[in-house]
Amino acid sequence: MKILIVEDDPYISDMLKRGLEESGFSVELCDDGEEGEYIALNNSFDVIILDWMLPNKDGISILKSLRENSINTPILMLTAKDEIADKVKGLTKGADDYLAKPFSFDELIARLEALYRRSLGGANNFLEIGSLKIDLSNRELTKDGVKIALTQKEYELLLFLIKHKNQIVSSNFIQNELWRDYEYINSNVIQVTIYHLRKKIGKEYISSERKLGYKFRQPTEPANDKFN
Repeated sequence: MKILIVEDDPYISDMLKRGLEESGFSVELCDDGEEGEYIALNNSFDVIILDWMLPNKDGISILKSLRENSINTPILMLTAKDEIADKVKGLTKGADDYLAKPFSFDELIARLEALYRRSLGGANNFLEIGSLKIDLSNRELTKDGVKIALTQKEYELLLFLIKHKNQIVSSNFIQNELWRDYEYINSNVIQVTIYHLRKKIGKEYISSERKLGYKFRQPTEPANDKFN
C-alpha cells in the first residue's frame, strides 16, 4: 500500500513513517499544506493521511480541492479536533474516515487497511476475483483453495493491476508507482515480474496490450493477448 502523509508535526510524521514502513507500506511525507495538495494532485496513492491544521493551507481546504479535481483516493483525516461538528464537517467535505489524536497505531493500521479494501472493492478482509482469493490482512493469495507464494513485488503488482482493473496501464506508469524509490531497475524487470505473476495466477487474468501496457481482467473477458 502506498501512503501519502501530510502532517506538520515532525514527531508524529516520523513515528508514522517508521511504523508504517516497518509494517510493509510505502510512505511519502509532506509537512506543508500547499505542497501536500500538489503531491496528491500529481501522484497516485492508495490512501492519504491528512492533518487538519497545516501551514499555508489547511486540511479541509486541501480535501475540498482534491475532491473537486476528481481525486477519489481514500482520505483519513488526522486531527486533534474531536468535536462531533468537526467530524461531520470533514466527512461532508469528502473525507472517508476520521481519527482524533492521540490514537492507537494498531487502530490506524486497521482503518488504513479498511479504506484500502474498500477502494479495491472488497467489503471485508478478502478480495475474490474468479478463482483467486486474496487475504488482504495476511497478504496471502490462493487459487482454487491452493496457496500461491508471491514475492513482495509480485503481490504489490497484482494489487496495483486489480486497482486499475479493466484499464490499460503502461510499463512507465507501473515503474513510477511501484519502483520509484529505486535508483535503477533493469529495463525488462516489469515484463519479467508480469511473466512470473501470470505463470502463478494464470494467463487469463492479465493481458498484454501490444505497445500499450497491461490490463487485469475478469477471466470471462475476451483476451487481446500478445504476451507469451
